[in-house]
Amino acid sequence: MVVCQYFLIVFQNFSCYIHETVMDVQADLIRRLESGFSLPTLSMVAIRLVELASDEECSVNDLASLIEKDPSLAVRLLRIANSAFFKSVEPAKTLKQAVIRIGFQQLRIMALSISLRDTFPMGIVKGFDYERFWRASLYRGLMTKSLAEQIKNCNPEEAFVAGLTLGVGFLIFFNMFIKDSGEEIDHRLDSLQKLLVWEQEKFGVNHRQIGAAALHYWKFPDSIVECQEGFLRLPDSSPLSSICELARNMSMSLLGKSKDFHDLYRDAKDWFGLGGSAINVVILSVFQEVDAIAENLKIEMDKEKDLLGLMEKANRALSSISEKISMMQLQRGGIEPPSFETIKEGKGGGQDVVSHTLQAVAHEIRNPLIAVAGFARRLSTTLDPESKGGKYAQIILQEAQRLEEALSQMKA
Repeated sequence: MVVCQYFLIVFQNFSCYIHETVMDVQADLIRRLESGFSLPTLSMVAIRLVELASDEECSVNDLASLIEKDPSLAVRLLRIANSAFFKSVEPAKTLKQAVIRIGFQQLRIMALSISLRDTFPMGIVKGFDYERFWRASLYRGLMTKSLAEQIKNCNPEEAFVAGLTLGVGFLIFFNMFIKDSGEEIDHRLDSLQKLLVWEQEKFGVNHRQIGAAALHYWKFPDSIVECQEGFLRLPDSSPLSSICELARNMSMSLLGKSKDFHDLYRDAKDWFGLGGSAINVVILSVFQEVDAIAENLKIEMDKEKDLLGLMEKANRALSSISEKISMMQLQRGGIEPPSFETIKEGKGGGQDVVSHTLQAVAHEIRNPLIAVAGFARRLSTTLDPESKGGKYAQIILQEAQRLEEALSQMKA
């Protein structure tokens, strides 16, 4: 008995030692990252811009003169200033005008974002698709910006950069631990939480911690750095962190990683009270702005393909709704109760079944149908009716209207 207790104490002490050692290694790695260890080198002009933009005595002329030293950056910042991103009527013809339009604070984080994008390669390395990563990042950034404009609780341009850089830690994590090693990412990990746990257990640190350390080293604003780990405090995180995570969920759904089209709308309603019409504005504004920003960040996009993919997701949602409505029509009259979970535990038959059925229809069919129909209506008014996307939108809209009429007849 005494021997068993002795070994138990030894084991507990050893476990504590291992835990403390791992924590020390993790803390040391993060400290080294915050000092620039293993981080890519950004443009010296971009880094100098960060310093100048924070200087109260710095003038527009000082910033414009510095930007002129990097012609590529100058051209791209001028294009961004004149893009739909800033929704300006009069064009900025000089760098000084571009600096004024973009603003000192936003100028530095825009320049850092451009430099950050240029630092990493494109193509596929060990199964990791850099182009897809940047596509997802750009959609997420634009969704974060558009959500900020709708919710009006943080700066839209800062929100864009926070969304764009939310996954940057994974690029560094991949370079540090995966790219030149025998390790591979476990692609069965289907959620952010599972991926972070796997990274932590395997390497002692996760990519969001690395992202926070990197952005801190590059002197991004604290509000953007905090977004890296803001998801841990949801729903009590900062407004910008919450918007970033909502945009992350929405961009994943947009790019086909979610089975349910209604996912695009449900979280927005639950987190911020945004209705379907507001989310449709967000989605379509992303597609309207993406080309100009993608060109200046040197990200290859296929907007039409992505939009058609989203419409295909909406069409599949309509097919599922159609099947449910057809089943309900066959089962009217209380012949056989439907299989919805809300009815399975119900008791009684006849009119009780019909009553419960209509409640299930309202909850499980009507909300997704409204989302799809609203999306199709909005698309049909913005796309060229003769284009492939425009014709597809009309088909989806007609089917949505047919199902809305069928649902109304059932309720009547």
